[in-house]
Amino acid sequence: MGDRMSVALLVTTYNWPEALKLVLESVLVQNVLPDEIIIADDGSGEATRAVVNAFIKKTTIPVKHFWHPDEGFRKTIIINQAITGTASDYIIQIDGDIVLHELFIKDHISEAEKGYYIRGSRVLLPEGKTRHFLRSGTFEAVSTFTRGLKNRFNSLRIPLLAPLLIKKSKRSRNLIGCNCAFWKADFLNVNGYNNELKGWGHEDIELAARFINSGLSQKKIKLKAVCYHLHHPFNDRVHENINYTVYLNTLKQGIAYCTNGYHH
Repeated sequence: MGDRMSVALLVTTYNWPEALKLVLESVLVQNVLPDEIIIADDGSGEATRAVVNAFIKKTTIPVKHFWHPDEGFRKTIIINQAITGTASDYIIQIDGDIVLHELFIKDHISEAEKGYYIRGSRVLLPEGKTRHFLRSGTFEAVSTFTRGLKNRFNSLRIPLLAPLLIKKSKRSRNLIGCNCAFWKADFLNVNGYNNELKGWGHEDIELAARFINSGLSQKKIKLKAVCYHLHHPFNDRVHENINYTVYLNTLKQGIAYCTNGYHH
């Protein structure tokens, strides 16, 4: 793998500055820092810009904030645009409501492997705990025994046992964009996210399907790269079925390259 691999942390966000602040604070305490941070902002207001600007003053890591006007859910377009702004070899992608364990980046780097994209996991925090963190503006360590956790197993970090639970497969349907990683070269090879997918849902698994169709495999990791998902109501899922149909078609037709993507 070589120790010269450069790593960008990609954070997607939309109008939840209080959550983004907690996420960025968790980046500052990483045991291994990313080489750069790219923020893909799907049209947030001034409060988010203020959080990003305050963060830039606190860190020596280069931070790039990509923004476009809010014209509904256009996450694929802004992620593609943000990735044009990085020269890093490897991209770790999280959402702007995913708070990181302090060894998150280090764990991801240790699992990076040519020929694979990474599927991570997350712990779902209960509403009360989330409210407490957002109110206090600081995130405190969450124990596996914290009440109300969903996906509690995902809160365990046991690197010695992690190799036993690695699953390598040709699966795509289980990818979650809030904790995943891929080589930039592989991303460009399939032309990035599919901009035809409008509205919430399945843009991540559609990308994963093209990764698989291009010859990659999925590497699913557990007991490492732990992160915590802040509780929030579900997004409007009006486009979900259309997007899922696109995904199924990509899979069935063996499509590896989308025409309207990173380059369009």
